[in-house]
Amino acid sequence: MDMSSLYSVLPFLNELDKERRQQFEEYFRSAPAWLMDSFRIVNMDKDVIFVKENAPADAVFFIGKGVIKAVDYRIYGIAFDFMRFEGLYAMGGMEVVMDLDTYKTTLQTVTPCTFVKIPREKFAEWLSTDIRALKQEAKMIGEYLLEQGRSSRAYLFLQGADRLALVFMDMYKKYSKNGLLLVDSTRQALSDASGLCVKP
Repeated sequence: MDMSSLYSVLPFLNELDKERRQQFEEYFRSAPAWLMDSFRIVNMDKDVIFVKENAPADAVFFIGKGVIKAVDYRIYGIAFDFMRFEGLYAMGGMEVVMDLDTYKTTLQTVTPCTFVKIPREKFAEWLSTDIRALKQEAKMIGEYLLEQGRSSRAYLFLQGADRLALVFMDMYKKYSKNGLLLVDSTRQALSDASGLCVKP
């Protein structure tokens, strides 16, 4: 595919850093014109829930700008933020590959975000007609599930202070700049990320 077509449909790509642009270029390298015709750019404010667990999985979202989090509410109604995303990932792609009719997690914006939204049926048609795209999506799902499983197992055997330390280590790896990490999370946000109770 001619990359100029991708940039024409998604002009915000010109504002992204080189690594994120390359992620989009590689992911959609074999995307046909009819798929790109279905792309919709959606802008959202921070703290917006845009996918709800058990809601019909009718679209796939790609983060262009910003950060989102996956939230699990199933355990006693307590929120647990088990994953944050800012790189390229097909939110809703796993549901397509696994033939699931509903979303399996709740997704919420952490910062203002720009998304590419693709109707499920178009995304599914692309995967069913392009083995490269299907393999690429399956690989990304596998990497995500591996990381999430390893993280969950680590938390299972850690005490409170160690859980919080692991959260800070993960934040440092992902968000530190010049060897420094600025943490502006609230106590509740740290509680949601670690599964710990907020003590008065």
